[in-house]
Amino acid sequence: MPDVSDTAPDFTLPRDGGGQVSLSDQRGQPVVLFFYPRDDTPGCTKESIGFSEQLPAFADAGAQVFGISRDSIAKHDKFVAKHGLTTPLLSDEGQTVCEDYGVWVEKNMYGRKSMGIERSTFLIDADGRIARVWRKVKVPGHVEEVLEAVQAL
Repeated sequence: MPDVSDTAPDFTLPRDGGGQVSLSDQRGQPVVLFFYPRDDTPGCTKESIGFSEQLPAFADAGAQVFGISRDSIAKHDKFVAKHGLTTPLLSDEGQTVCEDYGVWVEKNMYGRKSMGIERSTFLIDADGRIARVWRKVKVPGHVEEVLEAVQAL
């Protein structure tokens, strides 16, 4: 489970709308990775819309933002179209990246245990090191907090 000052695990994943994103290609600028459980659920929708609304402010701060879930590209494309999202969404169907970042965890919902993505955000600095980690994220106010951390880098 990577933590602050560790080198962020590299990856290449397919993105909504086609193409791929490699973390190593983002070097030289801060990167925000937000891991979320599922497209088009209430919390994930609020979080994705929040990052999309603030994307210009992240760009002004020189940062790239990517959302990652296990949903397929087809689901991502529908989610993006339905909500007018501008944040690139990456598909980790094999959950390799989720495991590399320690966000694939056992969850306990109403006494039922299952595996799933723990809503988490990683801020990676221009050198590819993890600058901040937010685990068990609560959506209200989160995007603003991440933006402040990016601006403080």
